[in-house]
Order: sequence, then structure tokens, then C-alpha cells
Amino acid sequence: MSLDAGTRSVREAKTLSISHLPGLLRNPLRAFEAIGREADGEIARVNLGPFRPYLITHPEHLQHVLRDNVVNYRREGMMWKPLSRLTGEGSDADPSWPVKRKVFQTLLSGPSTMAIADEMTATIAEAIDDLAARVRPGRPVDAFAEMTRVVYRTIIRVLVGDRISLSGIDELGRVLVTATTSSFRSRMLMPFVPLSIPLPGDRAFNRCVEAVDDLIFPIVAKARREGAEGRDVVSMMIRARDDAGRGVDDQAVRDGVVGLFVASTDTTVSALSFLWAALDSHPEIRARLYDEIDSVVGTDAPGFDHLPKLVYTKKFLHEVLRMYSVAWITPRTVAADDVIDGIRVRAGSTVIISPFLTHRLPDVWPEPGVFDPERFAPGETRHRFAYMAFGGGPNQCAGRVFFFLEAPLILATLLSRFRPVLQNTSPVEPRVDITLKPREPVLLHLRRVER
Repeated sequence: MSLDAGTRSVREAKTLSISHLPGLLRNPLRAFEAIGREADGEIARVNLGPFRPYLITHPEHLQHVLRDNVVNYRREGMMWKPLSRLTGEGSDADPSWPVKRKVFQTLLSGPSTMAIADEMTATIAEAIDDLAARVRPGRPVDAFAEMTRVVYRTIIRVLVGDRISLSGIDELGRVLVTATTSSFRSRMLMPFVPLSIPLPGDRAFNRCVEAVDDLIFPIVAKARREGAEGRDVVSMMIRARDDAGRGVDDQAVRDGVVGLFVASTDTTVSALSFLWAALDSHPEIRARLYDEIDSVVGTDAPGFDHLPKLVYTKKFLHEVLRMYSVAWITPRTVAADDVIDGIRVRAGSTVIISPFLTHRLPDVWPEPGVFDPERFAPGETRHRFAYMAFGGGPNQCAGRVFFFLEAPLILATLLSRFRPVLQNTSPVEPRVDITLKPREPVLLHLRRVER
């Protein structure tokens, strides 16, 4: 597929039927799948009445949007408008971005990654110990609730150090879960509605933003008073300066912490909730995963040194994110008219990028409905924008590095102690929020491993 418009006449994108609109309101994900099948990898306009976004799913088209002409496709509108009320402005419009970027680059460098993993290892072990103490025979646990608790405790220690209590972490987790589920569905499905017009969930969302402020701002103020000498993100952001020697204010520190927190927790929690359905349906995959963790970790505490040896675990997690595509939609706003593969894309329009649909293109992923970790075996090749679990290009999600540290460590720590058995009698289905989350509780019976 060529993107050279010079060899063909410029034409308009095909328009998909407005008949999908009622389905989007009833069952957004199922209707979205139908839209993807109708588009079949081509650039299309989705007729949703007053809102007619372009749908772009093919890897070569995505490369144009996310890398080759990335400055023309801005993170504005739709999802970004409500999200900015929680995490602050995105990098396209944030004057403090140079400082944040410097901190994030330092945080995700090799030496820092090792230190982060050591901190994660200790916190994960404590969180699984806490879970083990609460497990009662015959009583299943809610995977989403428990994974939220473990992941949030793990990441908040990296972000703010020991400046928050466990109860404070759990409270932050509660309000952020509410914030990212309360109004995003209505705001994302109706992005043309101004923020001044209330929609369902807005009031709860605003209360959650206030609660986040009440938790984070005192931490930032305390760090400034007492000296920001630690390796946590709050300390690093307070110390950091841009090229002109300017630092950032408390709002920028707060936004950086919350933004990184959301990026490094939401996908991990959802993936660690959905994966039990995949293991339950594929006993041969479950056996390989358990065997690898038993042989690599054994009776040791899982740590950074084990990660390179957890090869099948990493392949399995990649396939979980392909199949469930937690970050299911990432829209962009078109700054100036453009042409992609002979299709005119008009300024001011919204472009919808959907990892969920890209991961289901049969010519990109043969038998896309089959769960197969071997898709990610060494030597397997595909277009660099075929796998979009964390986006692509210069704005790739910073949560990717955190995911492949924390998710294998959490999985290895949990499975070295327990053999979880899924208790749900009906399929585990996703529901639409800023990321996909289980529609119903994922109930696990935790059977202790006898050593």
C-alpha cells in the first residue's frame, strides 16, 4: 500500500452508515467492531450525525498520522478534553512539557529502570502478602479490585515515595477509578457537547478531580518544604529545570504525577483483570506460563533479574493487550488539510485511531480472534504500527515501560503463591471507559501453592 498521492487523484473517504449510531449508544464496543468490519482497513468517515470522524486503522496510515506527519494530528478534543480536566493539558499545549519530558526520560532510562524495579518488587511483595492475609477458603476475590490495589500501591511509591499512607493510596485509587469511569463514556460519544452543558457523570467526575487535588497538592507542598532529594517523581519534577533554567509550579508537578499515574496504572489493572479469562480458556497456555514462572522464580522473591528470563510471560502479556486492546481508542484533531493514501483529510476534523480495530485486521493479524502468544515469538515480524497497545511514534505512552516491569513482577509474585481459578460462569466481557474494563466482576478463587 503506497501513501504517494501523486500517482492517483485525491478523493473523499467513503462514508459509513449512520445506522451504527443507535448501536454505539446501546453497546459501543460491539457497534465499533461492526464499523471496523465495514471499513475493512480503509480510511472511512463514520456518520454519527453532527460528528463525522475519520476512522484510520491500517498500520501504514497510522504511521503517517503518528510519526510521518505527527505535528498535524493533535491530541485535542474528544477524549483529551475531559481527560485534561484530570491530568492537565497534553504535551501539545503544555508550557511545562519540556521539564516533564526531561523527568520522564530520566525516569525511564536504564539505571533508573533498575531502581524502579527494585522499589516495585518490595511493594508488590507487601501487597501480595496483604492479599494472602485476607484470602478466606471458599470466598472468591474480585480481580479488578485486587489488581487495582496492588498496581496503585506499586506505582504511587515510585511517584511520591513514602509521602502518602496506604489508606491514602487506596483512597486515591478509589477516586481515580471513579473519575475514569464516571463521565468518559458520554463525553467520548458526544464530544461536540460543550463542557458548560452537563452530561451524566460530570458531577461525580468533578468531585473526583477535587479529591485528587486534596491528596496530591499537600504532598507537593510538603516535598518543597522538606527538600526534594529523593528519586520519586515529585522530587525529580521539583528539582528539574528547562533549558532556560526555569522550574515548574505545583500545578505542573501535580499534573505530571497524575498523568503518569493514569498512564502507568489503567492499562495494567485492566490487563491483569482480563488475562484470567484467557488462561481459563486455554489450559495449555496456562500450563506453559505456570511452568516458566516456577522454573525461573521458584521459591525466590521475583525481581528485576528474573525479568529477562520470563520470555513466555512477556509474550503472553503482549497477546493479552492485543486481544483485549485496553487502550481501545486514541483520537486526534486534524490541524491542516492532508492527504493519506489518496484520501483527503480535512482540517478541524477528528481522526479516530483504534488499537482495538487494528488488532483485528485479518490481513495484519491472521485469525485475529485466536489467542496465541506465539505471535510475539522472537523472529516474528510485522509493521511497526500493527501493534498499538501503547500507541506509536513520538507520543507513545510512557506507561509501556512501567507495564513490562510491573505486570510480569505482579504476575510472577502472585503465581508463585497461588493458582487462581476463574469462578465466572459467563464470558468476561469488556465495557467502554477511557480504557476497556471488565463489565462484571472477575471472580477468582485463590488456591495456595504447596511447596
